[in-house]
Amino acid sequence: MVRYQDKEITCTECGKVFLFTASEQELFAQRGYTNEPKRCPDCRSARRAQSNRGGGGGFSHGPSRQMYPAVCASCGKETEVPFEPRQGRPVYCRDCFQKNRGMH
Repeated sequence: MVRYQDKEITCTECGKVFLFTASEQELFAQRGYTNEPKRCPDCRSARRAQSNRGGGGGFSHGPSRQMYPAVCASCGKETEVPFEPRQGRPVYCRDCFQKNRGMH
């Protein structure tokens, strides 16, 4: 049985030191991951969110997509959309858009 110990790792993205816990190491091993994380949890989440916007779920090596701030017309939550919102046209956050999508 392998005994894991907490490790401090410096994020390659933001330079912040984060803790790679023993339980996270065990989970990585169970999933077959052989490399330690290079990014802190915040940067990993941001990177996942960025790659999910690309559409294919994979990593896009092209230029990043221009995003525009907006307020959801349904729930009022602040969000970002890949088009410039126009006056008089409703804009929805991802969750509300998915809910409304099934109604049409």
